[in-house]
Amino acid sequence: MKTLLIPTDFSPNAKHVVKYGYKLAKQIKANVVLCNAVTVPAEIPQAGFIAWPMEDYDVLIDESTEELKKLKADLAHDKDAFTPLISCFNEVGTTEDVVNSFIAKKNVGLVVMGTHGSDGLSSFLFGNHTRILIDTITKPLLLVPPQAPGTPIKKIAFAADFKQPEKDLGSIYELIPLAKALNAEILLTHIYDGKDQSPEFHKWITNFLTDLSNKADYPHIYYRLVRNDYAEEGLNWLCEHGQVDMLAMVHRPHTFFDSILKGSYTQKMASHITIPLLVFPGRG
Repeated sequence: MKTLLIPTDFSPNAKHVVKYGYKLAKQIKANVVLCNAVTVPAEIPQAGFIAWPMEDYDVLIDESTEELKKLKADLAHDKDAFTPLISCFNEVGTTEDVVNSFIAKKNVGLVVMGTHGSDGLSSFLFGNHTRILIDTITKPLLLVPPQAPGTPIKKIAFAADFKQPEKDLGSIYELIPLAKALNAEILLTHIYDGKDQSPEFHKWITNFLTDLSNKADYPHIYYRLVRNDYAEEGLNWLCEHGQVDMLAMVHRPHTFFDSILKGSYTQKMASHITIPLLVFPGRG
């Protein structure tokens, strides 16, 4: 994971995320790109504009560039054994377009973004730009709520229903290098609704974990069963009582992650999450 891309809109929480992402980059020895999507008012229907003078594009870009330089200068004062290389990037467009455009051109390992609004993660997840980004991004996306503490990540819960285990393995293997760099445990968490557990499944999960442990060459992988009739309530319990510092999930349309985003308990669950949420893109 050589580069962390950190989109920012220069809001107070976005600045918190920049510091969080920079600290994470130092821990995993990665470089940082600060990114700003310059939004043109004419492109926002509710803004009521029908035209935007072309000569003012440069003004918007210049203002964005100056704000990025300020963020970079603030981070540059923080010296340590490893100091990430910080670069800046801005472009006119929506957040999802600018982020995906940069990813297509550069070797990005992780995108780190903040949440917005008084609802924390809930309002961020249901924003159009973010939902589109979750659907289209090809790299892992770390969503950082305002409440996220700056303490070290020691335990990462990878939550799944294990209905498509062979497709989850790729994301688990992708998570392992991050966990190694952080010296963190990985807690494979099965959210179980009580309907499909069987002796055959117990045998299967035992073999799955043994095979994973042998191939992954990482001893700090554990398994935990969380029983709850509602997956989002089970995740809520895990985040509040499981002593985990980060929640990781795979986004695959019409499956586990998607059902949680659209479920009736989503706002309740999301408003209580105070730890970062790492979203892996689906793999077919």
